[in-house]
Amino acid sequence: MCLSLLDVWKEKNAQPQHGKGLSTKQAQQLLAEGGKNQLKQKKAVSPARIFVNQYKDILTMILLISTVISLFLQEYVEAIAIAAIVLLNGVMGFIQEYRTERTLEALRKMAAPTAKVYRDGEITVIPADEVVPGDVVLLEAGDRVCADLCVTECFSLSADESILTGESQPVNKKVCRRRVTENELNCDDLMYMGTTITQGHGEAEVLATGMDTQMGKIAGMLHQIEEEETQLQKKLGQLGKFIAIGCLIICVIVSVTGILRGENPLDMLVVGVSLAVAAVPEGLPAIVTIALALAVGRMVKQKALVRKLHSVETLGCTNVICSDKTGTLTQNRMTVTQISTLEMAIPLDDKLRFPERSVEHRAALCCALCNNAVLNNGELYGEPTENALMFFADRNGTPLKEVLRNYRRISEIPFDSKRKCMSVITEDLSGKRMLWMKGAFDVMADKCSQIQSAQGERVFSASVKRKMSEENDKMAGKALRVICTAYKKLDPGVPPTEDGLTMLGLVGMIDPPRPEVKKAVALCSRAGIKTVMITGDHKLTACAVAKEIGIYREGDTVLDGKQLEAMSQEELEREAEYTTVFARVSPKHKLSIVTALQKRGNVVAMTGDGVNDAPAVKQADIGVSMGITGTDVTKEASDLILLDDNFATLVNAVREGRAIYANIRKFIRYLLSCNIGEVITMFLGMLMGMPVVLLPIQILLVNLVTDGLPAIALGLEPPEKNTMNVRPRQKNEGVFSNGLLSKIVFRGIFIGLSTLASFVTLLDMSGGDVNVARTGAYFTLVVTQLINVFECKSETRSLFGISYFNNKKLIGAALISLAILLCTIYVAPLQTILNTVSLQKGYLGILLGYCFIPTLMNTLSFCVRRKSKGTR
Repeated sequence: MCLSLLDVWKEKNAQPQHGKGLSTKQAQQLLAEGGKNQLKQKKAVSPARIFVNQYKDILTMILLISTVISLFLQEYVEAIAIAAIVLLNGVMGFIQEYRTERTLEALRKMAAPTAKVYRDGEITVIPADEVVPGDVVLLEAGDRVCADLCVTECFSLSADESILTGESQPVNKKVCRRRVTENELNCDDLMYMGTTITQGHGEAEVLATGMDTQMGKIAGMLHQIEEEETQLQKKLGQLGKFIAIGCLIICVIVSVTGILRGENPLDMLVVGVSLAVAAVPEGLPAIVTIALALAVGRMVKQKALVRKLHSVETLGCTNVICSDKTGTLTQNRMTVTQISTLEMAIPLDDKLRFPERSVEHRAALCCALCNNAVLNNGELYGEPTENALMFFADRNGTPLKEVLRNYRRISEIPFDSKRKCMSVITEDLSGKRMLWMKGAFDVMADKCSQIQSAQGERVFSASVKRKMSEENDKMAGKALRVICTAYKKLDPGVPPTEDGLTMLGLVGMIDPPRPEVKKAVALCSRAGIKTVMITGDHKLTACAVAKEIGIYREGDTVLDGKQLEAMSQEELEREAEYTTVFARVSPKHKLSIVTALQKRGNVVAMTGDGVNDAPAVKQADIGVSMGITGTDVTKEASDLILLDDNFATLVNAVREGRAIYANIRKFIRYLLSCNIGEVITMFLGMLMGMPVVLLPIQILLVNLVTDGLPAIALGLEPPEKNTMNVRPRQKNEGVFSNGLLSKIVFRGIFIGLSTLASFVTLLDMSGGDVNVARTGAYFTLVVTQLINVFECKSETRSLFGISYFNNKKLIGAALISLAILLCTIYVAPLQTILNTVSLQKGYLGILLGYCFIPTLMNTLSFCVRRKSKGTR
């Protein structure tokens, strides 16, 4: 049990009890009734099911139908080519999905593999999954807690519960002397599965195992969160339906028209397949996947690891970032920055060394002696606050090696949440004993009767107490965590008491913000992105840090866990719009906050590192976990992992997300305008009674090769300069917004007319040679599209206002496509496969003239639009 100071002074150790715990028979019975101490896992989706699910996409279904029809018509080359691209896209999607959704498996790994328990009155080591309620577990520093426990004995026992509570400070434990109620969390007499013992030892009785533990409840919360498609997936699905309906209508019209004109129905079926091949952008699903994968590669170099490809696009429309404080916005490194005594407040730096026997020197000595951090081979091992105090004492007071050599610890009363202070008794080389104490000012003030000054000890009067209290509040207002230090000389043979102490001074420390965070928060604000701090820290500390880095501004709302508990979900949804700081929150609160923001139409990114963050991270539109401090649970629940735990890296990822969405619009514009040109060429040609203008194999080659490579290169366009100077696009904004559809249709019409004009012209000039006319149309279509790809580099500038050399890969892709075109026209074996012929030089000049007609029309249209906007 936790001992009083007098008990420690009288007795150093407690004798173990016997006859504790369960018998083997009892344990086996309970195990059979309640099951193993494991987190249940939802039924896994088989790899075969994951693979089949890749082919439920509308575009993919159209391509599969086209493959079947091509086989039926003995068009084997087309069938093999289409099947290959469908298979490739399915494999890529399968690999990505197969690597995700292992959150619960990671949760299971958090449980301790073994546990020390009393069985039949003796200490036994058993597998952790065999622990049952009623077992008595032995705990030591470094152990991972195997279940939810009620402390029955403790000796300086403390646990790191940050993975559940978000609190950065270890929790000191005491003996449970009450009836434990359900759903209790953050109690100093309970311990929780997955947490770690940081110091001391003790015993505890098992209260709950498996899914009944706090961690199990979090696992249950993850089960209840349904996966939603990203905005890009939804938009591509809508696009697929649009194309499918368009294909069906066109095929019906052409087929019916041909049959009414007396054409052979089988021939009309061939024509329908040709139109389907022309209309469906076969490469679109694969190109989207490849472009996203390339973006993921770039982001890894910037310390952001994307786990789900389509999440890259969602980053671009994020308008709220909910960030944890410790380690993400701050450096996760407590540092003492100020010491205040009765006479003065002194800011600290590395060069300052206090004179021996000064008040400040004695306060530093108290910080070193009243401390449980361990110095080993020059490294400090302890919780952040203890390490910070030790470093302060070593830097500004007496070197730690000298302190450890000159003083020996006799006994200790550890810090706990009710006492809010810690005491130790030391003995120096001369045998003199001292009591050193540190803790919260309001507690320490009641225990002090004197205060140390430069001239000696003074009475700790009401006026002095008021002055020091004001200084304490002033330091707290600067986001400093304030520790009060005091000491007392002990007389030989007299039992020590915690009263009549002499106050030394106040020590203020802070976890400083990362230097780059303030700039990143300002960039978010400029980009129309709201940054929200969600933390388990105290309200005042969180608010002060948020104000320093620009998250909190005068007039913003600050809410803590108690206020959230008193709110309905509807009230929270209203308040969340104006709140920039949430403090003292629980896992349930974090999930509620994210949900409330989403209900208001926001696209939310949520960062987290501990198990407590996993449900909110999974619920968010973009779940972001920490790569360094993050638990496996949170990483598996996330869409994005910050490899350096840095908020600024997340902002860079948002910039990349915006850029990739702009690039996706660019290659959708390119692909669809080209495909519309192909459809118009085929459709008008058939309505006019001409021979089939382009064969299916020619169209397929255009779509997969000469279209595909430039489209992928468009996905590598660098971000434009104003990427982070505009507000995020709306969540429900269509992929064709801001006039994109009109640009696609306008360009597609002129591509089709130019191609058809080339066919008619060469058909006439060659004396009705269909192969020459088709080759001319094929040449015009490809070259026109290669010119079009450069126009698609920008939605706001014409072909004559863009930068050509900022994307050398695009130039390379265009040259490769041009080379393929020339090879298919002038290399004999390829001529046989594609039914092309070599074109005379005289024909090429005419064809190039037709190729530039769409560009001239597009430039005129651009000038008219710009003049119209200028007039308005």
